[in-house]
Amino acid sequence: MSALQRFIGRITRTKTINDDFHETSLRRCLNTFDITMLGIGHMIGAGIYVLTGTVVHNKAGPSAVLSYLFAGVAALLSALCYAEFGARVPKAGSAYSYTYVTVGEVWGFVIGWNVVLEHLIGAAAVARAWSGSIDSLFDGAIRNSTIATIGYMGKGNDWISDYPDFLAWAITIVVFIIVGTGAKFSIHFNSTFTILNGIVIAFIICAGFYYADIDNWTNTNRGGFFPFGFGGTLGGAASCFFAYIGFEGIAVSGEEARHPEKSIPVATAIALAVVTVLYMLVSISLTLMVPFDQTDPTAAFPMAFAYNGATWAKYIVAIGTLFGITTSLLGGAFSLPRSVYAMADDGLLFSIFARVHPRSQTPVWSIAVFGFLAALGALLFEIETLVEFMSIGTLLAYTIVAASIIILRYQPVTKCQFKLKPEEGPQEEDAMSEKSIIMKKSKSHDDFGKLRSSLKELPILRGFEPGSCVTMATVLMGVLITCLCVTCIYGFPYLTGATWWIIVLIILFVGGIVFFYLVIIAHEQNDAFMTFQIPLVPLLPSLSMCFNVALMFSLSYLTWIRLAIWMAVGLVVYFAYGMHNSRENKSETGYGPMVEYTGDAALGAGTSITRLDEEIKEQQPPRRDEGLPADY
Repeated sequence: MSALQRFIGRITRTKTINDDFHETSLRRCLNTFDITMLGIGHMIGAGIYVLTGTVVHNKAGPSAVLSYLFAGVAALLSALCYAEFGARVPKAGSAYSYTYVTVGEVWGFVIGWNVVLEHLIGAAAVARAWSGSIDSLFDGAIRNSTIATIGYMGKGNDWISDYPDFLAWAITIVVFIIVGTGAKFSIHFNSTFTILNGIVIAFIICAGFYYADIDNWTNTNRGGFFPFGFGGTLGGAASCFFAYIGFEGIAVSGEEARHPEKSIPVATAIALAVVTVLYMLVSISLTLMVPFDQTDPTAAFPMAFAYNGATWAKYIVAIGTLFGITTSLLGGAFSLPRSVYAMADDGLLFSIFARVHPRSQTPVWSIAVFGFLAALGALLFEIETLVEFMSIGTLLAYTIVAASIIILRYQPVTKCQFKLKPEEGPQEEDAMSEKSIIMKKSKSHDDFGKLRSSLKELPILRGFEPGSCVTMATVLMGVLITCLCVTCIYGFPYLTGATWWIIVLIILFVGGIVFFYLVIIAHEQNDAFMTFQIPLVPLLPSLSMCFNVALMFSLSYLTWIRLAIWMAVGLVVYFAYGMHNSRENKSETGYGPMVEYTGDAALGAGTSITRLDEEIKEQQPPRRDEGLPADY
């Protein structure tokens, strides 16, 4: 085997699922209600209080209602993929763990690194919104006094905030301290604030419709319903995806769930349904209550009520906003250290981050270090910069999770590490012998990943190993989806002008996507998993990939530059440390298993062997010419 083949084998090795895979140093103490409230609290605060004002004012105007709808559809498809993996791989790393188990180590690290970015930036953005809400109660006095005392830090700069937000820094530190006290206390704190937040949201919706003015949607002098065009609506949807990352927090909590195989799918479905309805109603309420160009991006609802002369409502909403943003901040702070812990526990990040406090049973070093980094981000960056930066990492993670679902479903049984349902025997037991029944079961499972019986003689495809053709087709389909989205988004003016060459490109890309989709469905799918399975595979995961890639390329070029820098740092960490220290690497370089007798029989004259047990032990190293060490 060449050095290149060995290198590729090392970075694409998958995580082994063994008997102790579901064991954890964390405390399994969360039920379905706890996890559902965690997801709702995480999503409600971020979507309603952080993003609505920003998207309405800067990106979509009244059409932000559709932005939330488009983002919600994409989130639903991704949530179904997460629910399947979350029930089957209940580990703290979420998308990272799923990808590591199915696709390979380097891809798992890329996703894990982006998940860390997602929660890191998410916590910072929500803390910034928390500070903005407090500041709105004092008519901007905190911001103005900070600038007057310290001066501008980055006025007109696309990378740095106008001023250092010390209040956002302080609340981030406080919330991470709460998370460090333990999972159960954090969840009880979250549930209480989520219920209070729900009461305030109901008030916002009712009062907002009372002050509604349909002219804010139809006034052509302000651009009507699409003041930024449909492209602005799509760009707003990309940013609105930030509002739905709470469902990933549900998957992250799987390692602390009592019954993850049941709780994760149920909590995901309920939480996403509840918040999608709320997003639609609240965004309609805001855009009817105040003209989009007069919306305050940092404190949209308090200022909207003040605009309508309801000063008393402004203060009620501001207090409720704090409840919602606090739960969202707590959700991000809860998920961030657990994502880091999962990667460190596998050896891909520094082992200190995998240390769990014996009393609180929380990863204290992950909480301390990454809590400080989140606080630093809240201190230095504006909300819009943080949201866009986080959205692109989130969308990349969701895209690869969707692709992983397709790959997993078409893996041969020899590569499948999950428990499968036993094949049903014949209806009439007497009709077959025991031997023929066993052969039937083996034949059925052995068909997974192979061409369907009616297509076994297809040229070229019949020469592939089971599962490898589907993996290749999924990757190539993803490449063509990317090319199609880039062509449609950046070549939209040529498309509206019916330029011939762009139409030809689109036809070629669509034809290629359909071709590789047909290649995938030409193979036998594994539908024998014992846990929740997303329906309509590979259709729904493929649509999820399309939505996510389209939203990614709707973000600004600066966001892509920031992602490239973050990924460059991550790959340095992986190749310098993670690749050499991962558990899978150590297991490959260790010794193989051997059989050792561990029975209690006394061997000697006049005795007999009464029990013979076998146990797997590490094999001794090979004998060397210079002799064995002294301890052998």
